[in-house]
Amino acid sequence: MNITVLAVGKLKEKYWRDAIDEYSKRLGRFCRLNITEIRESPLRANPSAADEEAVKAAEGRDILEKIRPSDYVVSLEINGKSFSSEKLAEHMEKLTISGKSSVLFVIGGSLGLSREVSARADLKLSFSAMTFPHQMMRVILLEQIYRAFKIMKNEAYHK
Repeated sequence: MNITVLAVGKLKEKYWRDAIDEYSKRLGRFCRLNITEIRESPLRANPSAADEEAVKAAEGRDILEKIRPSDYVVSLEINGKSFSSEKLAEHMEKLTISGKSSVLFVIGGSLGLSREVSARADLKLSFSAMTFPHQMMRVILLEQIYRAFKIMKNEAYHK
């Protein structure tokens, strides 16, 4: 399976990069992982709602340019569907069985995702009703993908 994480913004802190490197290494035995960073659009101080929408639209266009028609797109959204780790593993296994070999996870910037990106998603996934920094979500997402593969392979780790 090919897994792509498409994320807005760069990881600046070393501890986030170290965590990403660790899970990327672990995932290497289960899938081909690609992490692509999308440029974060600048936002002026005290932005209006229109300014925020313009930023989300610009980031959304950059995201959509990276998505291929054959990609199964999972957008991370607060109002998305909640899965347990077991349900995520089951869903990923069903994708594999149905021939979906390319799964692309989208993590928006600090303002979230544009309506267009959300509309393109095959699955809108929520990790929590709480808001997390998008840098942290990369680590949480990779950990959950790793956990899903361990569950699918019936390997120790999950509990």
